[in-house]
Amino acid sequence: MRSEELLGTSKFFVIVLLAFTYLPTFLFAQTNYQSSSANVTISGTSSLHDWTEKSAKGSAAATFVISSDHKITGLSALSFSVPAKSLKSEHSGMDNNTYKALKTDKHANITYTVSSATVEPVNANTFTIKTKGKLSIAGTIQETDVVGTAKLNGDRSITVTGSKKIKMTDYKVTPPTAMLGTIKTGNDLTISYDLKLTSK
Repeated sequence: MRSEELLGTSKFFVIVLLAFTYLPTFLFAQTNYQSSSANVTISGTSSLHDWTEKSAKGSAAATFVISSDHKITGLSALSFSVPAKSLKSEHSGMDNNTYKALKTDKHANITYTVSSATVEPVNANTFTIKTKGKLSIAGTIQETDVVGTAKLNGDRSITVTGSKKIKMTDYKVTPPTAMLGTIKTGNDLTISYDLKLTSK
């Protein structure tokens, strides 16, 4: 091969390499989002009846990777927090027992911080997000996985919904009791969430 051809071939490969290097910059963009609403429901059982506690005071911040054709292709960061004392049931006595069990005097918030995530498309505007991260309850932090469904809405906001089953004792929480111990709550809980995120 002549030197002119070799030089031309080298330039071609350099151009191709540069094209692939900068292509993602044009096709994908990391966008920061924050919650405009963040609802949490904790459901459990007791020896008397099932129960729920709800809060609408959660907050979340996330960084999504959005493609030029408006698809969610990645999640590079997400943090969520809800004040434990914002959880309310229909019974103030139960709430007080819950706050005591959650040690809210020392640990005010329940938090989840994502360390890694994958995104899989379900349809044109719905995606399954599988995350791994650190869930902190009553001062105990556990590595766990949380799976959610993200929907990219027409106004470019993102709605994320899902649930996670846990055991209280995994977080060193003693299941609350009432009526001098005659009513006992079960160890298993389901934490459900409904977040609406808008770009900053």
